[in-house]
Amino acid sequence: MDAKQVLSNAQTKLNQAVERLRDGLKSLRTGRASAGMLDGVMVEAYGTPMPLNQVATITAPEAQLIQITPFDPNNLQAIAEAIRNNQSLGLNPADDGRIVRVPIPPLSEERRRELAKQVGQKQEDCMIALRSVRHEALDTLNEAKKDKDIGEDEAKRLANQLEEAMAKARSEVEAIGRAKEAEIMTV
Repeated sequence: MDAKQVLSNAQTKLNQAVERLRDGLKSLRTGRASAGMLDGVMVEAYGTPMPLNQVATITAPEAQLIQITPFDPNNLQAIAEAIRNNQSLGLNPADDGRIVRVPIPPLSEERRRELAKQVGQKQEDCMIALRSVRHEALDTLNEAKKDKDIGEDEAKRLANQLEEAMAKARSEVEAIGRAKEAEIMTV
């Protein structure tokens, strides 16, 4: 494998880890309604489980309310049931025959602290993934240097570029975590 390709693969994996963190944090409640809170909810529609966003339009018309309009009114009950049965959300939807309304209760101080800890845990998991990518890339570079595929100077230059990419990803992860924690702790 080409040494430059090792670096570009590592950069891609670092970016993917940061994106996974972003996606993982979307589902955490912040006290404000957002359509992203319902990502991952599967609805039993037409005999098969489908993602909620494929059977309905999800909007947040108010800060404390999510509104779900099904494409097919026959799926109304299934949508409400899927949200109600998702224990990680802890939400209780109500339907009026045409749309499903999901009120978002305000978070208690204790629950805010729990969610902030979850942000920290997800952030740490992401940092572990980043370090793993760096370690793997450095091993590959050292192997190439040992096999005399690349020179000492080239290996050092690529390792420095890898460290720069790692530092950039680390600062991005920290910024994402701080922003999400601030969002959660804001009343």
